[in-house]
Amino acid sequence: MSKSQNPLTGQMKGSMANFVTSTRNGQNEIRSKAFNPHNANSTAQLLHRACFKLVGDEYSTFGGIPIEGFPEGPSNQTAYNQFMAANLPNAIDKSGAEPVLIYSKLVLSNGTLPQVVVTEGTITATGISISYQTNVKIPKVSADDEVVVVAKTQIGELLFEKKVRGDARISTIEIDYAGIKAADLQCCYLFVRSADGTRASKSVYVPFE
Repeated sequence: MSKSQNPLTGQMKGSMANFVTSTRNGQNEIRSKAFNPHNANSTAQLLHRACFKLVGDEYSTFGGIPIEGFPEGPSNQTAYNQFMAANLPNAIDKSGAEPVLIYSKLVLSNGTLPQVVVTEGTITATGISISYQTNVKIPKVSADDEVVVVAKTQIGELLFEKKVRGDARISTIEIDYAGIKAADLQCCYLFVRSADGTRASKSVYVPFE
C-alpha cells in the first residue's frame, strides 16, 4: 500500500483499474486489489463445508468412543482432529447431489495394534454376536487387550460392549439386544485397545445380512 498527498489531485476516493483509493488523516492511500480473489461460496467450497459438517456430526453420534479409539495421536491433536483427518478423504461419497457417508469405510479407531480378524458376524435371538481370531501369537498382541464392539442403529441408538481378548484361537463378543434385525443396524465396528488404553487398532467394519 502506498500513501500520497498530491496538490494536483487533492483528496482521492474510489477505485480504478486494479487500485482502490481513499483518504485517511489527510493523506491519500492507494491499495492494490487482490489479483486472484477467492469465492468462498464456490461449488468446491460449499462441498468441502458440507463434507466437514457431515463427518463432524457423525463424530458426535458415537459419544466418547472415538476418544478411546484414537489414543496414539500427537499431543496437539484431539480425537476429533484425528477422526476428521481419517474420514474426510475416504469415507464420503461425493457422486450425488449431496455428500453421503460410506459406513464401510468409516474409521472409528486407529493405532499401532494389529487389526482384529473377524470370522463371523451374526444376528441371534438375543442380539449381536461377533466371532474373531485372538491372534495372540502376533507381536504386540496380548491376551489382556480389550476388544470393543460398537454398533449404531438406524434410529441413532449407540450399542457397545467390551471384553478381554483372551487366548483361545477364536473368541466371541456379544451385544444383548433381543429382537434386533440386520435392517435395524446402520453400522457396526470392532477394534482393540491395550490394557492400559495407550494403544489401539484400526477399526474393522462388520457387515450383517
